[in-house]
Amino acid sequence: MSALVVVTDWGFPSLDPERAVFEGRGIELRAHQCRTEEDVLAVVAEADVVMAQWAPLRKRAIEAMSRCRGIVRYGIGLDNIDLEAAAARGIPVRNVPDYCLEEVADHTLALLLSLQRQISSVDRRLRSGTWKITPPIALPPLRLSVLGLVGFGRIARLVARRARAFEMQVRAFDPMVNDDQFAAEGVARVELPDLFSGSDIISLHCPLTAETRAIIDAGSLAQMKPSALLVNTSRGGLVDTGALIEALSRGTIAGAGLDVFDPEPLPIDHPLCGLESVVLTSHTAWYSNASVSELQRKAAQAALALL
Repeated sequence: MSALVVVTDWGFPSLDPERAVFEGRGIELRAHQCRTEEDVLAVVAEADVVMAQWAPLRKRAIEAMSRCRGIVRYGIGLDNIDLEAAAARGIPVRNVPDYCLEEVADHTLALLLSLQRQISSVDRRLRSGTWKITPPIALPPLRLSVLGLVGFGRIARLVARRARAFEMQVRAFDPMVNDDQFAAEGVARVELPDLFSGSDIISLHCPLTAETRAIIDAGSLAQMKPSALLVNTSRGGLVDTGALIEALSRGTIAGAGLDVFDPEPLPIDHPLCGLESVVLTSHTAWYSNASVSELQRKAAQAALALL
């Protein structure tokens, strides 16, 4: 086999896991750090397989791929790849849907607990010199709280299992999942308006598509309880950030825990950074020392399968 694999961008310590998968197979690996569509366009023309982490693979770049046999996304989501353009060229697209599932579920619960127990706000208050034995907001105990999951895929199911350990009631909305899977997990199926109005904590676990973009907007926020908390470890574009800031500022909902944003990285002077009712992490939900090498290895194996 003689083939060229182009990595458009990567944020790992090294590409040794990929090289280990490709070793002895006649595969040349060229690695770049593309940031823009123009950067991508300049390096992908002769690639047999393109591997991308965050770089935009849009129509112009895909149309410039003269012999591409496939595109691999380092990650689960595919929103940085023009899937219609790839389909039009007959170029298959692969992702890595089965890595970091436990890590994201853990991080979701970490944000949930930090919000619900008001860890960050009490920490800031204490460091500023105020000692009070009650937190800023009156919230129900976890064991009496309802968790609403928007999306009920693999990560959401792991979140549900963790939530049940805290005796939370769990409900979910996902038109793509059958009733048997809901029943197997002991989770109630509800429609989206009921989930918004009846949940104490709402956690997002759906892909970013044309249908789900800004699924959390002014209208959905207005349906939530004033004491509701929102958690997003999925994709920043699921939330209308301006509407969320307005809702938090007005007390329409009580708080939000966000690991993803639109756009990323989040500017240091962004209005979210000035809100006391928000817990922010910098897209770290996926990470553990095991998940990094797992992602690289599985992405490289997907590239090899395409070749």
